Amino acid sequence: MTILQKRPARLALLLRLSACALVVLYAGLSAAQATATTAASGPGLAPIQQYISTAWDTLTRSMNECSSIVDPKLQNTAVLYLPADFAIPANVEKLRKDCNVQVEHLPMVLHKIGELDTSKFHPQGLLYLPNKYVVPGGRFNEMYGWDSYFIIRGLVRANRLDLARGMVENFFFEIEHYGGFLNANRTYYLTRSQPPFLSSMVTAVYDAEKQAGHADPAWLARAYSYLVRDHELWIHEPHLAGETGLSRYYDFGEGPPAEAVQDETGLYRKVVDYFLMHSDENNHYLVPRKRDLSDKGFGSSYSIEVCDVPLTMARPVCEPRQMVSLSGDYYKGDRAVRESGFDVSFRFGAFSAATHHYAPVCLNSLLFKTESDLAQIARELGKTAEADQWQKQAEERRKLMNQYFWVPERGMFMDYNFDTGMRSTYLYAASFYPLWAGVATPEQAQGMLHNLGAFDQPGGIVMSTYDSGAQWDSPFGWAPLQLIAVEGLRKYGYNDDASRVSREFLSTVLDNFRHDGTIHEKYDVINRSSQTTVTAGYNINVVGFGWTNGVFLELLHQLPKQDVDWLEQHKEGDKN
Repeated sequence: MTILQKRPARLALLLRLSACALVVLYAGLSAAQATATTAASGPGLAPIQQYISTAWDTLTRSMNECSSIVDPKLQNTAVLYLPADFAIPANVEKLRKDCNVQVEHLPMVLHKIGELDTSKFHPQGLLYLPNKYVVPGGRFNEMYGWDSYFIIRGLVRANRLDLARGMVENFFFEIEHYGGFLNANRTYYLTRSQPPFLSSMVTAVYDAEKQAGHADPAWLARAYSYLVRDHELWIHEPHLAGETGLSRYYDFGEGPPAEAVQDETGLYRKVVDYFLMHSDENNHYLVPRKRDLSDKGFGSSYSIEVCDVPLTMARPVCEPRQMVSLSGDYYKGDRAVRESGFDVSFRFGAFSAATHHYAPVCLNSLLFKTESDLAQIARELGKTAEADQWQKQAEERRKLMNQYFWVPERGMFMDYNFDTGMRSTYLYAASFYPLWAGVATPEQAQGMLHNLGAFDQPGGIVMSTYDSGAQWDSPFGWAPLQLIAVEGLRKYGYNDDASRVSREFLSTVLDNFRHDGTIHEKYDVINRSSQTTVTAGYNINVVGFGWTNGVFLELLHQLPKQDVDWLEQHKEGDKN
């Protein structure tokens, strides 16, 4: 049952959005990639591998191309922003002349995320990056935070090391000039980061170059300094999760984020509808507004009219209309879940409106991994004392994660609401992060294995056990969580289970590729389909797709030969 179906028979709630209509744009395959998929229905793995190989170039953007500057989500004039103290590079000057691009400087030098009030910043635009980068899918022109880790894994596997290293260098540039590792290089993302995968990106590139005989200790030393700065964001207010010693997601902005208002048809109207019908979950997320809007609340206002629905021709009796808005606390949670990357799900309450009130398993696992990576890098650079200190921080975080997240009777790591002092009961695939990061003990990993059945579906790992209508819940599975779960299982020796999950997901991607000639951002893993219906939030299944391509290559590489042979001969309907 979808959210809008959950209505009492004798009540009609009429919600009218007092804002402009929302526009969602869709970008299809480029001509080059369409040509590469003409043999998609052919047997074996060669067609999909050729598609992925071609896609790296199709999805690459640079500041040398006119088309890279456009933002299809906002339909603004193409604007490119440079750091406030940064001279205009020659290629940008050429871009301005050849492409009629408006080139501006940011109004101030930025030292940390959240310094600039982006709500008063007009027009919004793309932030300059010096190197080429791979975007998630055909409709995007910006480089995203956590997407890039899984893209980089694919680039490394495809031996595209220069492109992978250039993307990591772009994140160094963001930290140096935009205050931190950003959600993406758009001005409206200057208020938040994304899951901290940067240390994993650095080690993936450095280890690949080292294996190829091109180790660069000077680059690693430079990377170390930026990793330390990135880590700082998460261990200070307001990114601390109360008194737990753990960290949380938090966006410095206020009110509805620009990309959601323009890009997610009717989301906030549906949120209002849901909270009206579920007053027990409201938590003051709905607040009254004056009809003249003089109270300066956040976002759009909604007109509510409650009427009896007569069973005869009699005129319905209605209460006087009221005006409501979503509260500032709701929008804080909405922005925070976007920093988490899991936008939108019901993981942190309805529409994840309480995200900023939780210490999340995934974030703290990544910080444990970052601290462990920093310890390893420090040792390689001869910084023994610093290495010991990083290892101590990692072990302290492990201790706190066990205290707040581990539920022995469930055999699960669960998110912790530090306001209520309660662990979540919401089963979510992010519980596999402690295995991937190496936080879990062997006994805890065994507990997670026993819970694998709750997530293991015919097409791979499902995000949750709850169908909320949101894209980051059931029945959807996403490539990043397949890799996290599979590599976590392999780390603790559960290779047969890891290979089975890999076959499930890889064959789903393969079957759908043979049907429609492309790779998507998400799949219905219960029905093994790329046909998805999302009723809460962003509802397009974008094609391309960067992190799915990267995860496909990596999972395929990790499979034993007999499983690769099975996929080579796989036909739709074959049992995994």
